[in-house]
This record gives sequence, C-alpha cells and structure tokens, in this order.
Amino acid sequence: MNTFPGRWYLSAFALAVVLTGGFVPSARAQVPPSASELAAYQGVHDAAARGDVPALQRLLAAGANINARDGYGRTPLHVATFARQRGSLRALAQAGADLNALENDRYDAVTIAAVADDEDTLGMLLSLGASARQITSRYDGTALIAAAHLGHDGVVRQLVAAGAPLDHVNNLHWTAVIESIVLGNGGQRHQATLQILIQAGADLQRPDRHGRTPLQLARQRGYTAMERLLEQAGAR
Repeated sequence: MNTFPGRWYLSAFALAVVLTGGFVPSARAQVPPSASELAAYQGVHDAAARGDVPALQRLLAAGANINARDGYGRTPLHVATFARQRGSLRALAQAGADLNALENDRYDAVTIAAVADDEDTLGMLLSLGASARQITSRYDGTALIAAAHLGHDGVVRQLVAAGAPLDHVNNLHWTAVIESIVLGNGGQRHQATLQILIQAGADLQRPDRHGRTPLQLARQRGYTAMERLLEQAGAR
C-alpha cells in the first residue's frame, strides 16, 4: 500500500471527459513513491521522505546532490512534498534546492501539494519562493487548473493570491473556470472555487473547444448555484 497522501484523480477526470464528449487522457496523474521505492531510497531522498532534517543537513553539507532524481524523476523536494515533510522542505530550500523542478510527468511540488489539498505544505512552498505560475503536467495545465478541477477552494485562494495565471488554457482547451464546472460535482467546494475565480477577475466568456461558455456548461449540467454565480457576475 502506498503510504503517501498524494492523490490519484485521473479516473474521475477520464469519466468526466467521457460524459462531456471530449478527449480521454491516457496518462495517470501524479505518482507518489511506492512502498518499494521508499524502502529502496538512500541518502537525500531517504532523509527527505522520513523528515530526518539533521541527516538531510549532514548529507547536503557533505556535498550530496540536492536535486538528485529517482527513477521517476522525483527530486528530494518532490518526495518531501508527497510525504508532507515540511521540515525537509525548509531544509532543502535553505540549501538551494530547485523549488520548481518538474518530475517525469511534469508535475512540480506546488501542483503536488495543490492536488493533495495540502494547504499547509502549499503555503510553505509559496513562502519559500516556489512559483504558482508554472505550466505543468501532460495537459499543459497549472496548479490552479488542477485545484479548480478538484474543488480545493482553499488551495485555489492561495494560488490566486500567489499570482497563478487565471485564464491559462490547457491542451484540453479548458481554463480553471471551465474545469471547476465540467470536472466538478456542482457542490459547495466547487461553488466556492468558482466564486474565488470570479472575484479574482477570471475570464467568464472564454469557451471550451466546442464553443461552449462556462455559463452554458453549468446550465447543461444542471448546476444551478454555479449558473447563478456566473449570471450575477455578468457571464453570458
């Protein structure tokens, strides 16, 4: 069993895309280290995963590669983010780790924390200087799009405040606003997510690849509360 709190969410993603008549991505989302990978880790990856800050500092002081990659391209920073080892994150950042490194599926630590709904780790990464503006994943998305998809409203609020691009369009031709609707469930957290994006000034008219606006998409799904939010904000 995987002991990391990272989240797999592509099954819901694929289902939602099928229901919307769109493209079904074949790739899975983020891949936390497996139990066998954790057991095999040595050096900086091992110390970062366990949150052993003194060992981590000793290794780095002795010249260990702070941005070393495991077999999936994860750096110690990625591993510490999956494990929610914030002491490791701080030590790595202070020692000069690349806070914006991408692993093999092009996820950075900010997007990993965003998908996990881990506001504390996300807040630390942003305070340490990690960027909320990177283009990530095989879908050419952003941490904000991923968080909006999942209805992680607190994460969305942090990312907006950190300057995440509000209107970035991924290669499915969806923005954060659109994903909060077409991949959401219309519930309170997705409503709150949409409200945050509206208040931040996100483009409410930008359509999907089929020319459907966010308001039209909300109506099609019967998401009346989201429809009302959009109408009140002047969406058409």
